[in-house]
Amino acid sequence: MKQALQFLFKHFKPYQGNVIQNVVFNFLHSILSLVSFASFIPFLRILFDLNPEIPSTQEAPAFTWSSDSWMEWLNYHINSFIQANSKLDGLMWICAFIGVSFLLKNFFRYWAMYHMAPVRMGVVRDLRAQIHHRLLKLPLGYFSEEKKGNLIGKFTSDVTEVEFSIMSSLELVFKEPITFAIYLAAMFAMNAQLTLFVLVLLPISGIFISLIAKSLKNVANRGQSKLGEVVAMLEESLSGLRVLKSFGAEDRRHEQFSERNDYYFNVMTKLYRKQYLASPLSEFLGTLSMIAVLWFGGRQIFDGSSIFDGAMFITYIIIFSQIITPAKKFSDAYFKLKKGMASVDRINEILDATPEPLYENATKTIEDFKHEISFKNVSFGYTPTTKAVNNVSFDVKKGEKIALVGTSGSGKTTIANLLPAFYAIQEGDIQIDGVSIRDIKMESLRSLFGIVTQESVLFNDTVSNNMRLWNGETDDDKVWEALKIAHAQHFVKEEEEGLEYVAGDGGSKFSGGQKQRMSIARAVYQNPPVLI
Repeated sequence: MKQALQFLFKHFKPYQGNVIQNVVFNFLHSILSLVSFASFIPFLRILFDLNPEIPSTQEAPAFTWSSDSWMEWLNYHINSFIQANSKLDGLMWICAFIGVSFLLKNFFRYWAMYHMAPVRMGVVRDLRAQIHHRLLKLPLGYFSEEKKGNLIGKFTSDVTEVEFSIMSSLELVFKEPITFAIYLAAMFAMNAQLTLFVLVLLPISGIFISLIAKSLKNVANRGQSKLGEVVAMLEESLSGLRVLKSFGAEDRRHEQFSERNDYYFNVMTKLYRKQYLASPLSEFLGTLSMIAVLWFGGRQIFDGSSIFDGAMFITYIIIFSQIITPAKKFSDAYFKLKKGMASVDRINEILDATPEPLYENATKTIEDFKHEISFKNVSFGYTPTTKAVNNVSFDVKKGEKIALVGTSGSGKTTIANLLPAFYAIQEGDIQIDGVSIRDIKMESLRSLFGIVTQESVLFNDTVSNNMRLWNGETDDDKVWEALKIAHAQHFVKEEEEGLEYVAGDGGSKFSGGQKQRMSIARAVYQNPPVLI
């Protein structure tokens, strides 16, 4: 619970005003709820003819802030009104008062929820934005260790789990403790001895519930991890569909998918069975508490040791039943929070990951490439035991065009990835005009390069926006000029929408060669000092 509250309060700062208003309106709602139920005491006394007649010479009691004084003052004025008018008139006014109390109570309840809505959705929105921003800032090496589908699972299912398990419990965090405290104070005022007896009973429910909830977080963590694997496998199947079909491996792939999907089914079934136990268990324990209060309080009335009369005891039971409700809701919320914290842990794996820059001490900026790029004894490996490039040295003068030629796996792509610092150099150095790339700020370094990747990547956006990926300028003539240089203008002009033609998912509306030309045109449009 402590971890969940720390997570919530950390993300509440932008919404402090809404949270404060929610607490205020919840307080007013709880006060009006108590007043509404307390109004049943005079109602029951009139109904069962329990009001004594007041002598005409008796003066009104002084009003003080104590429960006994308040009840005496209220009884005097109600009984005086009934004697001056009729019981039916008194009953009518009490019913009207109860109606107004319930109206105001629900009005304040609505406004409390009204101010909680932007908090609930705002925290989820901010969480998604933080995950997306952190994913964009993480180095490429991070994605070598993480499956894309698992990351998508954290962004989708885990954030959704936070919304429904943790954020849906927000109302309980801010409302139920206030309601519980106000009702408990009223019960102490009505009968302190009986209320102390209640306080002995209620923690027993919490002990049973906490024992069941302990293992819930671990089960939820396994479930969310397996869902990530299921999503990852679906993403891989869609990405590699052409390969699966060419090898006739669709059925085998589906068997592998079904194994993981069935495991996820079993884990989540176990989890929900434990979660569903919270409500009936807390309700049963609450009923046992109610029975004990009925027996203990009823015995006090029968032996004359209580200040209760029948009307007050019935009202006390009504108020006690309202304490059982928040206790029951709190137990349900406790189970949800335990389940949701597993998703929070998985989300924090992304948010706590170390982002770029790879070179933390970089402080220099470089405006232009003037002379040469130098690789000096550069070594790098994707694993601790194998070097993709080993002790590589060469120079590239400004204006030169060079090609790296070698067998597959000889390190050509790796060298291209090290220059814009997609990966950190492990040994040696790369210098641009005599300045080590370790000392150059990341934004400044990458602004020097236009890159056409080995795999042509287009986004599901217009041709125009794909060309202007790195800035927001709107020079269509410049875009057409870049397309012309890359010999891509003719197939773009063939489309009725022209530059507003949408490329499709991954550029699926273009052929492989057309996507390559579009990628070249994008790099040309950027007009960088160095083209990779």
